[in-house]
Amino acid sequence: MKHPTPPPCVYETLLIRHEGALDWVTMNRPATLNALSIEMQLELQHYFDGLYRTPQTRVVILRGAGRAFCSGLDLKEIDLAKDIANPVDGLRLQQRVADIIKLMRRCPQPIISLINGAASGGGMALALASDVRIASPTARLNAAFIRLGVTACDVGTSYFLPRLVGAAVASEMMLTGRFIDAARAERVGLVSAVVPEGELEAAGLAMAQDMLLAAPLGLRLTKDGINQNLNAPSLEAAMALEDRQQILCGHTEDVKEAFHAFLEKRKPHYQDR
Repeated sequence: MKHPTPPPCVYETLLIRHEGALDWVTMNRPATLNALSIEMQLELQHYFDGLYRTPQTRVVILRGAGRAFCSGLDLKEIDLAKDIANPVDGLRLQQRVADIIKLMRRCPQPIISLINGAASGGGMALALASDVRIASPTARLNAAFIRLGVTACDVGTSYFLPRLVGAAVASEMMLTGRFIDAARAERVGLVSAVVPEGELEAAGLAMAQDMLLAAPLGLRLTKDGINQNLNAPSLEAAMALEDRQQILCGHTEDVKEAFHAFLEKRKPHYQDR
């Protein structure tokens, strides 16, 4: 079945580059360290929501232009007298960012974040919501919210961070707002690898290419299975989901192609059917 290609969308704060089944998504506000303006928030929402209807995109690489990944919410756009003091308007502001995180987790494509420089507050939340994180030596991550008079439990941080690094390190980061550097982030499992600055793009591409060796349905269901089984109530429940996924994949044409490609020592050619 051939999937229709959606019409192109022109963004003001995002650069989107399509390379076959891979999308490169660059947050492009380098003068503000890629701070999350209202416009960028809405564009990130639109892009990640659109991935549900774009199965030909199978992997996404997210990165920031210039010397930072994302410095968090653009505080210059916030009017404390209107945006925060009124709980209704404040909730709308809160949910606009939170929706990006939820869309990132719900979209079927794995997301690889390439972290250079600061990933603060909402920027760190974007990295946490990704499936894989690769950092350069300049990467610095922190839960900046705690330093702004609110809690550090914001836009998914209290859910993702303890699961990635454990309660003790997560508590340290969230209760203090201290930055964690690239070396420690790798040590505690917050990032998969730290590579030289000039090799960050190549490392992300290599990771994406390995993912693209998987059958399309198998890749999508693996992300879904990880999401579901993070909160599985038991081993039996987790394995029941795994069993259903395996049987579902086993009835596709792509599993036959993967089997023959393995035996013939060649790259598979998938049809996503």
